[in-house]
Amino acid sequence: MNKRPVKNLVLSLAVAAACLGNAQAADTIKVGILHSLSGTMAISETTLKDTMLMLIEEQNKKGGLLGKQLEPVVVDPASNWPLFAEKARELISKHQVAAIFGNWTSVSRKSVLPVVEELNGLLFYPVQYEAEESSKNVFYTGAAPNQQAIPAVDYLMNEVGVKRWVLAGTDYVYPRTTNKILEAYLKSKGVADDDIMINYTPFGHSDWQSIISEIKKFGSTGAKTAVVSTINGDANVPFYKELGNQGISAEDIPVVAFSVGEEELSGIDTKPLVGHLAAWNYFMSVDAPSNDAFIEKWQTFIKNEDRVTNDPMEAHYIGFNMWVKAVEKAGTTDSDAVQEAIIGVTVPNLTGGVSAMMPNHHITKPVLIGEIQDDGQFDVVWKTSGLVAGDAWSDFLPGSKDIISDWRAPLSCGNYNVKTAKCSGQNYE
Repeated sequence: MNKRPVKNLVLSLAVAAACLGNAQAADTIKVGILHSLSGTMAISETTLKDTMLMLIEEQNKKGGLLGKQLEPVVVDPASNWPLFAEKARELISKHQVAAIFGNWTSVSRKSVLPVVEELNGLLFYPVQYEAEESSKNVFYTGAAPNQQAIPAVDYLMNEVGVKRWVLAGTDYVYPRTTNKILEAYLKSKGVADDDIMINYTPFGHSDWQSIISEIKKFGSTGAKTAVVSTINGDANVPFYKELGNQGISAEDIPVVAFSVGEEELSGIDTKPLVGHLAAWNYFMSVDAPSNDAFIEKWQTFIKNEDRVTNDPMEAHYIGFNMWVKAVEKAGTTDSDAVQEAIIGVTVPNLTGGVSAMMPNHHITKPVLIGEIQDDGQFDVVWKTSGLVAGDAWSDFLPGSKDIISDWRAPLSCGNYNVKTAKCSGQNYE
């Protein structure tokens, strides 16, 4: 149980109340942007910073919010996980932002989580993650495992006939927890231990020669083999290059990636990668009027008609518009009021439908599988027939399957055990 000392809690609430009061009294409404603009994650996160600047500029052209202009406050945590916490505290306590849009890796989100809970801030997190978490102060607009990893494995199993599995990831919480869920799921489908190979590498890993050789050997038994990749950041560039160097095509051993999109592919020669896969909730190639309009606005804003869009950009688009709608509904940027107002809010997504904020602070999303094309785009080869609601807690882990999250009164709990009828999650006092 997460109980804070009463004295610290009272002090935190006083600081938060003072910050929110000042934010309401200011001439502008400040919006925090917490993305790495340097270090190993800059390849992915710099674009998300620019996406937020575009969305804020667009909202200001519409007249702002509650009669005030939005003012972006950009900080650079430099792919340094402890620095994320410091920068989040700076955004809330010093700059008095009404909400923070940011983070990519789960280790950075875990760093920020105690800060936004202590100061009662709001964090909109736009990237797929491992779930097993639900905070009152966080809104998860990226995919949970049941909205990306599980459907991707089902696709490989049912449509491609994969029998042997390589779970390759960067060595931190997201890949390790996602792979724990996937390993349990595969075994529930009858996959043997010997048909599962798990490999972890550090952030920024560059020497893939021996690992790719091991994967090649693992896939040489005659049983169809695939790589499920939770490799993050710039380590993907040498990973895919080494696949090509060792002559591994998508027909031999397909790779399905959860952290590689159009932005990451724009920096490498994609011809050797044609046919490899990615599972997301949005691709730039989606045929929808809302997507066409978003791409045009993005390329105009960034002054480059060659710039691509990707899934986490869409997640920021959805999260920002949900926050705007919730603030308008509440008539204030007050954190508690926005938390209450945002549940049930629906906004258009970029695939032609709408997404809704669920009581567990996750959203509804379609799931798409795309094949890499030689121009760096994805051809959508499979998608769910409807929207999938994000699960905060996995049905495939023993300690998780009886847990639910619902931030509406009277439950107001992120970690409620339906068997014991007890709440022991974040924000529980």
